[in-house]
Amino acid sequence: MDAGAQGAFEGGDRPGAPAVVLVTAPDLAVGRELARTLVEERLVACVNLVPGLTSVYRWEGAVEEASEVLLVMKTVRRRVAELERRVRELHPYDVPEFVVLAPEHTGARYLAWLIAETA
Repeated sequence: MDAGAQGAFEGGDRPGAPAVVLVTAPDLAVGRELARTLVEERLVACVNLVPGLTSVYRWEGAVEEASEVLLVMKTVRRRVAELERRVRELHPYDVPEFVVLAPEHTGARYLAWLIAETA
């Protein structure tokens, strides 16, 4: 297997391992501002904004329902802690969603781009 193909399987807790982070925002304007700031600061390489979600959740003892936008952020493990701090600083929610997923596989060229854009 060549080095490029091996990179596609880099995973686990290695600093260059890819990570997908899910964050919700109250609307598209807030989501777009978060996305642009985090990309500009190189904490993430890319953010997909997925509008039109309805979230049902328990908050302060009551079941709530709200429209939200999902931000699907692509980054590397070494940026996750700093990314979480920055999301908490910028986000309007008291308790913003911050869920980190570890991809099972990432294409070698995409992983190389991801690492370069978060350097």
